[in-house]
Amino acid sequence: MQASKLILDVQDLGVHRGRTRILSKVSWTVSSGQHWAMLGANGSGKTSLLKAITGYLMPSTGSILLLGQNYGESDWRELRKCIGIVSSAVSQLIPEDEPAVDTVTSGQTAMIGLWRRIVPRDRTAAYRLLRQLGCVRLAERPWNVLSQGERQRVLIARALVAQPALLILDEPCAGLDPVAREHFLQFLDRLGRQRVGPALVLVTHHVEEIMPVFSHVVALKAGHVLASGPKKTVLTTRVISEAFGGAARVRKQSGGRYRLAVAPRRDAVV
Repeated sequence: MQASKLILDVQDLGVHRGRTRILSKVSWTVSSGQHWAMLGANGSGKTSLLKAITGYLMPSTGSILLLGQNYGESDWRELRKCIGIVSSAVSQLIPEDEPAVDTVTSGQTAMIGLWRRIVPRDRTAAYRLLRQLGCVRLAERPWNVLSQGERQRVLIARALVAQPALLILDEPCAGLDPVAREHFLQFLDRLGRQRVGPALVLVTHHVEEIMPVFSHVVALKAGHVLASGPKKTVLTTRVISEAFGGAARVRKQSGGRYRLAVAPRRDAVV
């Protein structure tokens, strides 16, 4: 069996702005063969942690190593290409008239738009990924006619075209209707089961979105790591109740999915 390789190593990370502590002593590691879900309430530090590990937010303390290279000592522009990201922030920047194949191709430089001469092998790689992800039919369609679910698949192809070691999906189901959400989650589960591919990190508020392929969970609260480890040790009633600040019950369902039930507040007004 091949030994696991350390992809991301965050140690004692702190982000302070003035007297405000945004992140405090965050430690977290991701190894090859692992797929992670990141949970936490609004304001727990998820977005700040993502910005830090993608080189968009300068840490105040601690270290971030990606594939053994330190952001503070390496060319972060090149290092950032090792991380693919799918988020609403990227989606909002795509030109409305840009064909999906161009959107995918632009991922090779980790930039929005085509800023260099495109050679045939670039397009070939984009078409191959769209075909592998089951959406080659979208290749020539402009961004403004794609559904939310179609856009998410195109963005995943865009993120994968540079062959990243880590793929971050930042609340990818936001805005999807129930059927589209379930289809997309099933697609993620298949993506994570491919023999060759990046480690996945799914950022979500919903335990129901954590598909069986996700092996580990990190829960954040108030800028620090509340719990981190194998899924069965973190997706518990105690941890999730504390993470979201309310009485909740977590149940594992058949098929390896989880479900969250929230107890009504006694002071709720009817």
